[in-house]
Amino acid sequence: MQDGIVIGEGVVLDARPASFITRAMGAMLDFIVLGVVIGIAAGVGGLWFLETASVSEDAALIIWAVASAVVVVGVPVTVETLSRGRSVGKLACGIRVVRDDGGPVRFRHALVRALIGIFELWLTFGGIAAVVSLANAKGKRLGDLAAGTYAVRVRGGRPPSAPVVMPQSLAAWAHTADMRRLPDGLALAARQLLGRAARLAPESRAQLADDLAGRIEPYVAPGPPPGTHPEAFLHAVLAERRERELEAGRRDRRRAQEQAELLHRLPFAVADPPR
Repeated sequence: MQDGIVIGEGVVLDARPASFITRAMGAMLDFIVLGVVIGIAAGVGGLWFLETASVSEDAALIIWAVASAVVVVGVPVTVETLSRGRSVGKLACGIRVVRDDGGPVRFRHALVRALIGIFELWLTFGGIAAVVSLANAKGKRLGDLAAGTYAVRVRGGRPPSAPVVMPQSLAAWAHTADMRRLPDGLALAARQLLGRAARLAPESRAQLADDLAGRIEPYVAPGPPPGTHPEAFLHAVLAERRERELEAGRRDRRRAQEQAELLHRLPFAVADPPR
């Protein structure tokens, strides 16, 4: 099972779900900040209202409860909508709330999360949210399940990816081999294997390398020298494709520059007058 989000172009985004501990820390920070905001607003507003208006204590209590509910829903919705899923606690913990397809959350997603959060976060002190989050593979709480969102890590903890390097023993063969364009999914799978090879079990690593090498070999002629290791073959093919694509890009830029210079010249190849 791979971590990340596969978008329509077949590209895997590195968007791994945030851990339960990270989400819990972010939620605690948000509760503290929101509690401070509610306390200040209630204290200042309550004193001002009692001094300027003749209302009973029961009416003041009702007004305070309504205002608190508005703050509990309004503040998270506003912050998550404007920051595209990053509250104060999430920003401090390096996580962000995104849609299931990896896109940024919008007003309706934030509103659903906040409304359900009143029940699963505030009224139950986070107990229901903790149970549901632990039982879900992506750490979703009820609000996330209803809104189609989840929290992902946006910094830290990213494992290093091994670079693609041309094996010296295959350099001469790769430079002269005819390489057809590889399907995007096949090239991406080979790149991911080489980047994660050191973290795979030896049996799985060998099996995946053999499978990918066999699927890529029909796109290369002539084939690699006998006895070539599958991973070395994949390194050589990907490294050579990278160099050829870079060279093609340089040629395109040079051609575009030459055409741009021709467009600025006078007709019939007459030299431009001196300035």
